[in-house]
Amino acid sequence: MREFSEQELVRREKIEKIREFCNPYPERYEITHEIKDVKNLEDGTTGVRVAGRIVFMRKMGKMSFLTIRDIEGKIQLSIKIDMVGEEKYKFFKDNIDIGDFIGASGEVFTTHTGEKTIRVDSFEFLGKALKPLPEKFHGLTDQELCYRQRYVDLIMNQDTRDRFLIRIKFIKELRNYLDNFGYMEIETPILNNKASGATARPFKSHHNALDMDLYLRIAPETYMKRAVIAGIPKVYEIARCFRNEGVDQTHLQDFTMIEAYQAYYNYEDNMKFIQKMLQTIIQNVFGTLIIKMGDKEVDMSGEWPVVSFKDILIKYANIDISEYNTKEKLLEKIKADNIELESETPIENLGFGNLVDVLYKKVARPHMIGPVYLTQHPSELSPLARSNDTNKDIADRFQLVVNGAEIVNGYSELVNPIEQEQKLLEQASLKAAGDEEAMEMDYDYISAMEYGMPPISGWGMGIDRVIQLITNSENIKDVVMFPLMKPLA
Repeated sequence: MREFSEQELVRREKIEKIREFCNPYPERYEITHEIKDVKNLEDGTTGVRVAGRIVFMRKMGKMSFLTIRDIEGKIQLSIKIDMVGEEKYKFFKDNIDIGDFIGASGEVFTTHTGEKTIRVDSFEFLGKALKPLPEKFHGLTDQELCYRQRYVDLIMNQDTRDRFLIRIKFIKELRNYLDNFGYMEIETPILNNKASGATARPFKSHHNALDMDLYLRIAPETYMKRAVIAGIPKVYEIARCFRNEGVDQTHLQDFTMIEAYQAYYNYEDNMKFIQKMLQTIIQNVFGTLIIKMGDKEVDMSGEWPVVSFKDILIKYANIDISEYNTKEKLLEKIKADNIELESETPIENLGFGNLVDVLYKKVARPHMIGPVYLTQHPSELSPLARSNDTNKDIADRFQLVVNGAEIVNGYSELVNPIEQEQKLLEQASLKAAGDEEAMEMDYDYISAMEYGMPPISGWGMGIDRVIQLITNSENIKDVVMFPLMKPLA
């Protein structure tokens, strides 16, 4: 049996009193203006109808003030007994609480303190809040509770509202930029027969009707390339993806990313494209390219520098991966230098490429404040990327690193089906040897490639992570509206 606080019991009792006067949960209310737009109206504008949640209320004898709000704005309402009538004013004072929804119509004016207000001539009750909002002076401050009850967090905390408005605007600007550049947005499967599209540990599931095991999408990559094969030269998807790996301040197992592919581009073309795209979007969202990240200000303007995997590891670890060019040599050097690496897969089970990546993330990436492009990845780390024409040991690949976080990954795509088949066979061998992040063989994708592919370059960007960076949020959960949380019970 559920137990209710004293305030909750009082509010529940009020429902019956409200029902005697009106429907406590009415069907609709017609508005003329969004709350955020009222501040732009001239004083004397009449017939203004708005609706929202009451977040502040000061009830007095014959006149009361209240504030209603939604995610984008707030407006003050003035309710007077001689405007709405004695009976309705009494109903308001006796039954309406902070947290309830109300609709109101009236005339816009500005108070002597300079606050835009609606002088209410009529109001309608639109919904009862059975639970009281947190104390107004403290709001909702427990961070875990904010994640679990994001709906209350959004009601109470302006910083949270601002953060998610930035996320919404960023995604809108991203779509607009790509659409205006001629890209087409498509959808690809979340349930896959093969754990493909990236080197990561997958989530497994089971399809009861077809009686077969499936994987949740790691990335949409191989299906996006199928779309290019099918004749869509510029294609993208904003995709929910799933990787069964660790949780920390910059990683979640289920996350939102965008992948985009353009025929006839190479990776250097995309580096230029992404720089211009992100600079345009950030300027449109913030009005500046200087963004506060942590205790630093990062300037996103100008030309972004380029550094190779080899040079960055020489700089920060004094290890030349062209010399220590096998798993065994590199592992021996790492141990000799007493470098402790962090990996869910035992480092002895990692292939050369993944070992290089784990080393880079440990010793170099935290120092890359950026924005900076990291290039010349080991080919083994990039099984779907095109190998460099002059050095087959490296891939024509880049990552954009900002403030120690990888936010964009892209490359010139491997379009040779014979070479791709060989690389996936090598990945399958690594997986069989214990590297859980290695990819599986996917002959359906190879078959699609055999119908012919043009030159292609593609890229992916973690939406959550880039929003975390540009909003200066400490934890990636701060920018995911409803993050997965372990149940309390």
